[in-house]
Amino acid sequence: MNLILLGPPGAGKGTQAKFICKKYDIPHISTGEMFRKNIAEKTYLGMLVKEYTDKGNLVPDHITIKIVDERIRETDCKKGFLLDGFPRTITQAEALDTLLKKYNLVINRVLFIAVSNEVVIERNVGRRVCSSCGASFHIRFNPSRLLNKCDYCLGELTQREDDTISALNNRLAVYKLQTKPLIAYYRSNKLLSKIDGACSAEIVFQNIETALGHY
Repeated sequence: MNLILLGPPGAGKGTQAKFICKKYDIPHISTGEMFRKNIAEKTYLGMLVKEYTDKGNLVPDHITIKIVDERIRETDCKKGFLLDGFPRTITQAEALDTLLKKYNLVINRVLFIAVSNEVVIERNVGRRVCSSCGASFHIRFNPSRLLNKCDYCLGELTQREDDTISALNNRLAVYKLQTKPLIAYYRSNKLLSKIDGACSAEIVFQNIETALGHY
């Protein structure tokens, strides 16, 4: 089963990706993680990616596609995969279609986790991350026991730079411009399942299971 996970920042894609991959025994393929892995391993593609990320530029589509191509050919993808963070644009979606045809593969379902801008901002602005171990908390939904201290290592809790209201508004504007057209693209191909992301994580996953049905 080959899946794509779509949704705005703060929709809960990371949490749902863990549930999906455990239930259906498929790997979670995140382009961000693949970029970091290739950079850490100093692969040829990783060094190309680093040239762009070091300058704060987006990685060109042709490099991203090459990395996705290498990843889906690994043995753990034989049962399928979950793509998260790719495709982001119609151009990337069309390139992915071309790539999959090369291996006689198709996307079985696109899961769109829908949440309002208000929910996105509330979830992200309240998030706090441990500067030492990376554990994540939320000042309303999952507060730490000690103010501004991590429950696990007592490290300092900080707010990420991209979790401010101004940064989130910019991210949402980019999402609306680039990624939202993918919803129409996959809906026209009868692949899209819209999931209400404002529910609890458990309810969201139950709705995902229903959407996937017999797979």
